[in-house]
Amino acid sequence: MSTAILTGQPVPGSSLEGDLRSLGFDVRVATGTGDAETLLAAVPAGQRVAIVDARFVGHLHALRLGLTDPRFPAAAVPGAVTAQPAARQALTRALARENSAAAGGAAVVTDNLAERIAVALDADGIPVHRPDLGTLVAAVPTDPQSRNEARQAVAAVDDEAVRLRSAVKARDGFFTTHFISPYSRYIARWCARRGLTPNQVTTASLITALIAAAAAATGTRGGFVAAGVLLILSFVLDCTDGQLARYSLQYSTLGAWLDATFDRVKEYAYYAGLALGAARGGDDVWALALGAMILQTCRHVVDFAFNEANHDATANTSPTAALSDRLDSVGWTVWVRRMIVLPIGERWALIAVLTAATTPRITFVVLLVGCAFAATYTTAGRVLRSVTRKAHRTDRAARALADLADSGPLAELAARAVPGAPRKTAVLSAAAGALLLVLAAWLFGPSWQLVLLAGLYALLSAEAVTHPLKGPLDWLVPPFFRAAEYGTVLVLAAKSGVNGVLPAAFGLVAAVAYHHYDTVYRIRGDAGAPPPWLVRAIGGHEGRTLLVTVLAATLTAAQFKVALTALAGYVALVVLVESIRFWVAAHKGGAPAVHDEGEPA
Repeated sequence: MSTAILTGQPVPGSSLEGDLRSLGFDVRVATGTGDAETLLAAVPAGQRVAIVDARFVGHLHALRLGLTDPRFPAAAVPGAVTAQPAARQALTRALARENSAAAGGAAVVTDNLAERIAVALDADGIPVHRPDLGTLVAAVPTDPQSRNEARQAVAAVDDEAVRLRSAVKARDGFFTTHFISPYSRYIARWCARRGLTPNQVTTASLITALIAAAAAATGTRGGFVAAGVLLILSFVLDCTDGQLARYSLQYSTLGAWLDATFDRVKEYAYYAGLALGAARGGDDVWALALGAMILQTCRHVVDFAFNEANHDATANTSPTAALSDRLDSVGWTVWVRRMIVLPIGERWALIAVLTAATTPRITFVVLLVGCAFAATYTTAGRVLRSVTRKAHRTDRAARALADLADSGPLAELAARAVPGAPRKTAVLSAAAGALLLVLAAWLFGPSWQLVLLAGLYALLSAEAVTHPLKGPLDWLVPPFFRAAEYGTVLVLAAKSGVNGVLPAAFGLVAAVAYHHYDTVYRIRGDAGAPPPWLVRAIGGHEGRTLLVTVLAATLTAAQFKVALTALAGYVALVVLVESIRFWVAAHKGGAPAVHDEGEPA
């Protein structure tokens, strides 16, 4: 429940009270500032409170944007201000000062109490979010003529049309913008009017994608066609959940995590379904499926690490970034650049069409080529930006990169033995270790030479994270670690020559990748990194890599398959249990709502 306190002289014929009630507010009328303070004191501390000028004239959606968005502790539009429980004490202090000033006869700059409260909250260190209303009207007229003009302005703009437009993500891929969003926004409105939540739509999208994967696993042409259609339907629902969240302002930390996590689960489960379907037809494409998952995950880690390293950097300028901004000012280049990075809409459309029209092998080969080109393009651009950028990275950015590195107990022990002042060799150490390890796996296969090089990799990875990752290219360290671990598992599984090893390797990489994605989403939601005990329990990237090389060197191929399966099950169990526990507890504990538009990945 939320409470709105109306202040000022009520206006006959106004629909303001009804509008506030339709937004879920319990409306109380204050006869003056002292009465408003008394009413505020009677509202339970756990409730949202809004101070609204009774003369307010504006669109219902303007009030919705200003008073119901759960992401901000305080928000305001002209004539209305709201505070969530986290900002209630500041609101109480501001209203008490206003009451004291009124009792003392002090002059005020404006007779709009809500506006003065918003200014006071800002001054008290509580940032007040002021949504961009665009063509929506929110005003406090002071005379009949201005009131009449405000009402005419309200009548001239269809706030439902504005609400539908704003439900669509401002920056999205070409396929999503032109082939999905024109109608998915209306599905979002349909869901909102029937009381459905974004999380329910997200779950429906997951179930649809899993059915698509099952259809692909049949290995029949009819199954492949059905899989392609269902994958597109799943993507429509995937767009709808975010549009529903924006349409109805139903944001939550749990919802953001579910949306991001389920996207990865859907895509990688579909890869597995395609591989199973191909196997039914006598074509083993598990190596291609695993390679596609590894490439896509490493692409995402590049995105995440670069953004975390630079989003709060100071003196953050680059001629390369300036050139990119100029290109974005030319209409057609925007869409070309968004399409060639193969975002999720284009990628899923490509997979769906190729599944229905060709074979799983062709689907994976085309996907790998497209993703490799996209990864090369985006990574090269970010490297150029980094080497030409004059930026000072913060301690928070260095901490985020260290968390993304996922270093375990072996790296911790080795780091303590690495003395000396900070060095600029982190990227070189990570790159050299990754390259040596994957090449050794390819050249030597399961062998003790590989185990020794895996030990060297652990030492080099420890050296890379010994000091804070604040260098211009240090954001590449986590992607190098991911490529080393995943690539080693792929090569060793491919060289085993035994049926079932590659599917087991797919399961292991999927479980570890989930852990790495979960780390990203915690950082993005300002929830901190996974607890140290979890990283130690699953060995860290260098510990898992060393363990896999030891298992490959000491076991037969058949035993290696069993060991990989057991390791995958253990990692998945530990990571999933802790992840679900954390996000559900954060949701129930009232964690700040999150809605991260992010990149159209």
